[in-house]
Amino acid sequence: MSADFAAPRGIPDYFPPNSADFRRVRDTLTDAARLAGYGHIELPIFEDTALFARGVGESTDVVSKEMYTFADRGDRSVTLRPEGTAGVMRAVIQHGLDRGQLPVKLCYAGPFFRYEKPQTGRYRQLQQVGVEAIGVDDPALDAEVIAIADEGYRRLGLSGFRLEITSLGDNESRGPYREALQEFLFGLDLDEPTRKRAEINPLRVLDDKRPEVKAATAEAPLLIDFLSDEARTHFDLVLTNLKRLGVPYELNPRLVRGLDYYTKTTFEFVHDGLGAQSGIGGGGRYDGLMKQIGGKQDLSGIGFGLGVDRTMLAMEAEGVAHADVARCQVFGVPLGADAKAELVGVAGRLRAAGISVDLAYGDRGLKGAMKAADRSGARLALVLGDRELEERRIEVKDLSNGEQHALSLDGLIEEVARLLG
Repeated sequence: MSADFAAPRGIPDYFPPNSADFRRVRDTLTDAARLAGYGHIELPIFEDTALFARGVGESTDVVSKEMYTFADRGDRSVTLRPEGTAGVMRAVIQHGLDRGQLPVKLCYAGPFFRYEKPQTGRYRQLQQVGVEAIGVDDPALDAEVIAIADEGYRRLGLSGFRLEITSLGDNESRGPYREALQEFLFGLDLDEPTRKRAEINPLRVLDDKRPEVKAATAEAPLLIDFLSDEARTHFDLVLTNLKRLGVPYELNPRLVRGLDYYTKTTFEFVHDGLGAQSGIGGGGRYDGLMKQIGGKQDLSGIGFGLGVDRTMLAMEAEGVAHADVARCQVFGVPLGADAKAELVGVAGRLRAAGISVDLAYGDRGLKGAMKAADRSGARLALVLGDRELEERRIEVKDLSNGEQHALSLDGLIEEVARLLG
């Protein structure tokens, strides 16, 4: 590779063998959602900047500091997607999905972009799996969404994580709480940007990661103490349903997510093996978001975003076994031009039968080709020379135990399938 080019700072490459773990994490987390009836949605990589400014919140770090925003050739302001919920809600409104059966249950996976200082577990291109359930305000649905994430992590073999959960209340709860929190914050010696944030959205101050701000707000009033009767009942039912689903949790009344649209149920999955960047996924309910971004209805929703990159780091911290990195099940070793021509056809027929096959290309000798077969992770090696070709037979070596025997080239596909089980 030329020394002149490298991946942009803070954007990881995934290639073999680590890419096998990447696919395993992504696919396992999305499979857990599909088992609960969530259909796939593919979202644009960039959207109108106003969608995220209005949906995510002007006062959030995501909007004010971290978005990749630029003018396109039509001088329109567009932004690389920093999260998935606003885009999903936009798609639901645009395509009228909210006029069908509710809830609308969708899952997605892919890259998201935030301009942050790169460090372990915090990237400028982060990979996430997300789900959104839109249109029904039901505590049982909140519990289902949380249980999907919990199940996905457990299917990957993780055990050292915990679920932290709280309620951020409804509109009736937030009015009195906002007054109490602002009264507390305005009594502190805050810098001007933080004071301005306290005026716009005081809850954002509690999400400030600076040690001095965290220390100053340690005794701030808790929103959970201001819950309305309706919000309290909702939260209690969420916890009851989590118990029914066998999902353990810890109450964390100081939990604040980094996006403005969260209401009621709010949660985060934390893994202490990751140090400062301990969050591996989280989400919550977002009542009011649809109306905020222009929807004619005001349907509620609940969802999550799970970090693929951080989940891989959590698996590494726990020593969870790596995914199978075998490139193929069968590796063909041709010894001669005519033998290679025959094996090319054999490989095509095996692939058509659903068996993964690779060949030794580049006219390698037997020793080099067998080394390549071992490195491929294949179970069987098919060795074919000109003499074997004349006799319409092929040598088959089981690379797992060294056993070797000859098979007829006629009927080979069925015999290979039998040997592979």
